Amino acid sequence: MIKSIDYSTQIPAGGHCSLRLKRGTVIRMTDTEGGANIGMLFYNSENFLERYNAPDTLKCQHTFKIGEGHCLYSDMGRIFASVIHDTMGWHDSVCGSSHAEHVEQCYGKRDYQNDRNSWSQNGTDAFLVELAKYGLGRNDLASNLNWFSKVNADHLGILTLDSEANKCGSQVTLRIEMDSLVIMHACPHPLSRAKDYPDNSVQIEIGLALPLTPDDRCMNFCAENRRGFANNAVYYLGAEGRYVAPNIVDLSNLNQ
Repeated sequence: MIKSIDYSTQIPAGGHCSLRLKRGTVIRMTDTEGGANIGMLFYNSENFLERYNAPDTLKCQHTFKIGEGHCLYSDMGRIFASVIHDTMGWHDSVCGSSHAEHVEQCYGKRDYQNDRNSWSQNGTDAFLVELAKYGLGRNDLASNLNWFSKVNADHLGILTLDSEANKCGSQVTLRIEMDSLVIMHACPHPLSRAKDYPDNSVQIEIGLALPLTPDDRCMNFCAENRRGFANNAVYYLGAEGRYVAPNIVDLSNLNQ
């Protein structure tokens, strides 16, 4: 699934970053200490109006959680990325990001001007800082993914974060299927009830994926995923060095 890993870095607790990733690359995330959370958003590098769509991602794959075999959909029916490897098995795609008031209520008010690197960043502002670098803002926020966070629902539908689910060494790998702007942060999950502001960094590794094969698990996970890959193939039809080969993806079912 992975041809090579060519770059590695760490996102510290409360940190954030953004990357433009080409289709055919992979991004592997490892929780090196346990208990981390990585918030993530996707945008089409060629058209920022196309972005990650949580409802379509969940409903077309008949799931509440994200895990190995799942694909991450845009609001245009195309696939941003596929989850090709996952040791945890459950990642949140419904709870959104923490905000300043929430973090202040849980951990007290700590800002960069007074506390420097010991301040407490929140997920929403972390996303906004990165989005601003590309001319985007609050109106461009969408419902985000939360990697390494398992959320349970009780019989009343009340959601709680399973703080014991994420172990040291948990790992998830995404194969990028579409040229994407990826925004991410390592701020606390909005349902976190940790006594202290979490101090959990995540290792990020980026490299190249092996070519798609006809038996690819993500592509064949469900009929909708095959249509999603077909939509990607049409989008990149004629593009030099295209990653999705027409002889692998069946384009005949696009309108079914």
